[in-house]
Amino acid sequence: MTRELPVELYDLGCMAYRDSLDWQETKAAEVRAEISADALALLEHPPVYTMGARGGDDHMLLSSSDLSETGAELVMTDRGGDITFHGPGQLVLYAILNLRRRGVRPVDHVRCLERIVLDTLEAFDLKGRAVKGRPGVWIGHRKISAIGVSIRGGVTMHGAALNVANDLTWFNAIVPCGLHGLGVTSMTRELGAAPPMGDVMAATAAAFAAVYQTDVRSSAHAMEPAGGH
Repeated sequence: MTRELPVELYDLGCMAYRDSLDWQETKAAEVRAEISADALALLEHPPVYTMGARGGDDHMLLSSSDLSETGAELVMTDRGGDITFHGPGQLVLYAILNLRRRGVRPVDHVRCLERIVLDTLEAFDLKGRAVKGRPGVWIGHRKISAIGVSIRGGVTMHGAALNVANDLTWFNAIVPCGLHGLGVTSMTRELGAAPPMGDVMAATAAAFAAVYQTDVRSSAHAMEPAGGH
């Protein structure tokens, strides 16, 4: 980890999940070719369920027709982990990093993402915890952040999703992260009021810079136009 390898910050607003995959693929290819700096994207998604590489079909509790009626879709991805939900009011962090250049092991990258979420929560006087063998962040026995990544050619994609002020009833349709009998929560539920998303984004960017010991600077194209905005 070094400040000689700064990270560009992109505020992508509310972007359709498939569009965000295209954005990540393009950015990861540029980082891999060393024609672009590492990137941190902060954004929200319209309602969508995503299934990771370790997902099980039985963890989606809705039939295809019932799922269609909700207005959300199920997208298969190459990230680690199981099934989760993304929607408005949830802050998503995508880290496109060249781990080889930074000398960071994949397992340490996951630990770093957990620490970033923990530090973000702490900025709002919330005490989270990481659980060995269960990537993500918890408050008590309730999950507040899901984490899943993929790594190709030493470059990461995907990252973390922090429940800020999202509608948690969407999680009733799934077994979140494949873990039975455990609930989900949000910053709003824990605080009793919704924190401003801009404040949460600022705290997340600051935590990222501190954990990765790097400079995070706003990209000249921080509000890139893309489908789904």
